[in-house]
Amino acid sequence: PYLIDLNQNLYLQACLHSSDPNLKVFVDTCVASPDPRDFNTLAYDIVRNGCPRDSSYATFYSPSSHFARFKFNAFEFISRHPSVYLKCELTVCRLGDYSSHCYRGCTSRAKRDTSS
Repeated sequence: PYLIDLNQNLYLQACLHSSDPNLKVFVDTCVASPDPRDFNTLAYDIVRNGCPRDSSYATFYSPSSHFARFKFNAFEFISRHPSVYLKCELTVCRLGDYSSHCYRGCTSRAKRDTSS
């Protein structure tokens, strides 16, 4: 566990362990919860489908495509929850595949037309 004051920046780095230099890692989704076993009931989206949901979220340049670096402000859940747990999902793409989610970034799904 990391002890962090409220509103202090929390810096994170995800690393892809692969010998393939042609891969790129991208933060797709990060969710916070006061319960490490339940990220649905009481949860807070920091990033969802590559789209920042928290205004303090920011990404940082990395010299290697195998690293994803980002930060957000520390917060706590109301109702006496002493800890916040994170669950992040990453996407791995081919380096240079500009049609991939890694390069397209924030994507929201289009709603389907229900006529016909």
